[in-house]
Amino acid sequence: MKRHVILALLLLTLLSVGLRAQVGKIGEFPAGSPEDKALQAITAEQDGAKRVTMYEDFIQKFSSNPSAAAYGNWQIAQYYQASGDTQKAMDYGDKALAAAPDNLGLLVFETNVAQSAKNYAKVMDYAVKGGKVYNAAQTQTKPANAEDSDADEAATDKNSYNFMEAAAFNAIASENDPKTRMDYIEAFGSAFPKSQFADQIAPYAMISLSQLNDMPRLVAYCEKTLTTDPNNLSALLLLANAYVDDSKPGSVAKAVTYAQRAITAAKADAPDADKAHKVSAGAAHSTLGYAYMKEDKTVAAITELRAATTLLKDEPDQNAIALYRLGYAYAKLRRVDEARSVLMEAVRIPGPVQKPAQDLLLKVNQARAKGR
Repeated sequence: MKRHVILALLLLTLLSVGLRAQVGKIGEFPAGSPEDKALQAITAEQDGAKRVTMYEDFIQKFSSNPSAAAYGNWQIAQYYQASGDTQKAMDYGDKALAAAPDNLGLLVFETNVAQSAKNYAKVMDYAVKGGKVYNAAQTQTKPANAEDSDADEAATDKNSYNFMEAAAFNAIASENDPKTRMDYIEAFGSAFPKSQFADQIAPYAMISLSQLNDMPRLVAYCEKTLTTDPNNLSALLLLANAYVDDSKPGSVAKAVTYAQRAITAAKADAPDADKAHKVSAGAAHSTLGYAYMKEDKTVAAITELRAATTLLKDEPDQNAIALYRLGYAYAKLRRVDEARSVLMEAVRIPGPVQKPAQDLLLKVNQARAKGR
């Protein structure tokens, strides 16, 4: 909610200054010029629909002047935006951008229209272009005799950049398809380096790569994240889970290392530990127990999995996994009564683990019956 409030305040500020104090200015015509006179006549017209027709004539008459074409199309785009026709608003905005592709004000306008239409692909398109335009402008040498107005324009441009950065982040957060989300993240990184949202974007990237089963990119992204944030729980947990199911030699040992690091980073025993940190620790204990089972360290696995079930008792899906693993570990040591107890708990939790837990419970019950 806070992000959306900040976004709205930024937009309000930007719309109040118009398009002139921006990178790639448009709509500035010499006083008394044909363009200036034509605009005065259009401004005097009170009927909005008639003004649209007059702007169309203005664009056609001054088609050789990119600034006139951009300004006229932008005015029509605003009319359709106010009318609620977001598609026409974007279409005319695109025509304006074709004439003035480096105008941040136009890119902010189009980003906002696309956002109101929930067209996140277009939000990313406009916002990324805006970020690149802004960054390119920052590399240009500023004149030594810059005036106060130049400082005001620089502040407006920075606000435009911040607005588009936030809009692009919201588009990433709103996208459900992992491939598309990852494409957005990569585009975001090229337009908004050193972003204020870097820490929040990292989990989206890791989850996307995990959903795509792209192990090499997932490992590379998580490792890169850990170089700057060694205690990043998302990265540690994803690496632990990725390696524990990897068949390559040495992968299980890596899973153990990352799971242990996650347990340490989560600090679940701290007096001020919140639920999220306790759940992260529980997930790490579960993965560590699973890794120990793969290394035939079943007693050590039971210790970890019991800790996991305690921490995950309010997280049914994750707790079911830990319970199933714990039941398996008990069964492996022929501790059938304990195996039966935890598996009976697991089978009461609906989800993907329920059927495997039922199958294992049946085998445990059969072994228990034979042992009597």
